[in-house]
Amino acid sequence: MADLWWASWVLAAFGVATMFFAGQKKWWAWCLGLVTEALWIWYAIVTKQYGFIIAAIAYMMVYFKNTIQWRRSDII
Repeated sequence: MADLWWASWVLAAFGVATMFFAGQKKWWAWCLGLVTEALWIWYAIVTKQYGFIIAAIAYMMVYFKNTIQWRRSDII
C-alpha cells in the first residue's frame, strides 16, 4: 500500500471547497464534488477502506442531482 497519509487531507479540502463554492451558488461546485467523490473511491480501494465507497456513491448521487437542478435553474 502506498504511503497516502496526505490524501485524506487533500480530499477533505476539496470537499470543503465544494461546499464553499456551492454556497457561492456556483453550479460547477457540484461537478467538483463529483470528481472529489471519484477520488475518494480511488482512495478507499487503494487503502482498503471500503466503507468510504458507499458514502462516496451516496454523495455522488446528491452532487449529480444538484448539478442537473442548478443547471436547469440557470437556463430558465
